[in-house]
Amino acid sequence: MTHDELKKYSDRQSLAAALRALLPYLAEDSAISPTLGGRRAALDTLAQIKPRAYRDSRNFLSGDVTRLSAYLRHGVLTLSEVRDHALEQTDDPAHADKLINEFAWRDYWQRLYVELGEGIWQDQEPYKTGVEAAQYADVLSEDIPSAKTTLICIDSCAKDLEQTGYLHNHARLWLASYIVHWRRIRWQAGARWFLEHLIDGDPASNNLSWQWVASTFASAPYIFNRENLERYTEGTYCRVCPHADRGTCPFDQSYETLQDELFPQLHSYAGQGEFIPPRPYAQPDKKVIAQVPEGKPLIWHHTDSLNPAAPVLALYMNAPAVFFWDTGWLVPNRISLKRVMFIAECLQEMPGDIEIRVGEPSEQLLAAARSAQADYIFAQRTPDPRLNAAATEVEKHLPVVWFEPAPFVQTSRGFDLKRFSRYWKRAQDSALQPTHAGRT
Repeated sequence: MTHDELKKYSDRQSLAAALRALLPYLAEDSAISPTLGGRRAALDTLAQIKPRAYRDSRNFLSGDVTRLSAYLRHGVLTLSEVRDHALEQTDDPAHADKLINEFAWRDYWQRLYVELGEGIWQDQEPYKTGVEAAQYADVLSEDIPSAKTTLICIDSCAKDLEQTGYLHNHARLWLASYIVHWRRIRWQAGARWFLEHLIDGDPASNNLSWQWVASTFASAPYIFNRENLERYTEGTYCRVCPHADRGTCPFDQSYETLQDELFPQLHSYAGQGEFIPPRPYAQPDKKVIAQVPEGKPLIWHHTDSLNPAAPVLALYMNAPAVFFWDTGWLVPNRISLKRVMFIAECLQEMPGDIEIRVGEPSEQLLAAARSAQADYIFAQRTPDPRLNAAATEVEKHLPVVWFEPAPFVQTSRGFDLKRFSRYWKRAQDSALQPTHAGRT
């Protein structure tokens, strides 16, 4: 499939069929996410955000959430521009504080991804549950993804995930907590399931949030009870759940009672291990001006850099470009058609003539550069270790020049990444100011 052919599919069903033919090894998935990909859809979504309403209602499933996460994950929008837009939407910047704080969590997770790489799949700290890691199951029980637990809240969340590729953040926490603490399944199994389906599936935000729930990157496990769930769902699930009035709801107890039942050995927990980043204080942001080589570039678009309005691309409108459907990512991770559809719709709006290849970037990137007779590769910086490994291989033969979007926060002091609260202490002054304000 060429880029021109890809752009001809305006009907989503036809695009889905074409992608299935191109990538027949995609996981079985008949659903097409209602979330449209691309910059136009992103800007439409951005225009609808209400910072004050978000602050007041974000924890409710019916609340005024932004639905921007998929566009941020794939670089269609930048954190800087959504922060700037949020500040423009209110006369009182304090009304946007909570929304911007949530954007900062993504920045924090991405900084940790740079530090940890594939280490985000490892427990960063011991479980703080009184239960050893070896006592958790490694495989997700089939009744959970098949929505057959008989718990309406859990089954509804599982159906939403698999059918739409989206879950409200509170629903993600409930589902993750149920899997890890009630079912004693390791967080990695649940994290992999989420990444198969979530349109905004980002390894850093996903995995480290799961670890926050599990307590392997937090001071305590996250649990919920029926009162919490009923409040923030406005009773939607409990009204129709067969367990609600039978005394069989596993969540229908006080937090104190649930703590005792779920973590009976907690009092004997002796370890107090804390996360120690590879570099506890990340280097401060620097404005790095790359030495661009002479000659012809090949623009490498990847799944983190699908913004057709990226200013730097205007300088290279006539340069050859390439995008890879990465089989080393799609196949072992059982990536769903929903996720691929969203990426394809983003790719449709990218400028220029893009060669679309199927294969592993580490094997094909150099071949693509040689085919285009390029003298160097030009790409947006990414924390993804697979993409960085491919670039490292290419750099044995050709230079790779990275560009970066405007940073969300800037500081001359660096960041302590041990906990979000420490990061935020350094980041908040810069994060709460618009990009043009000359932040330091």
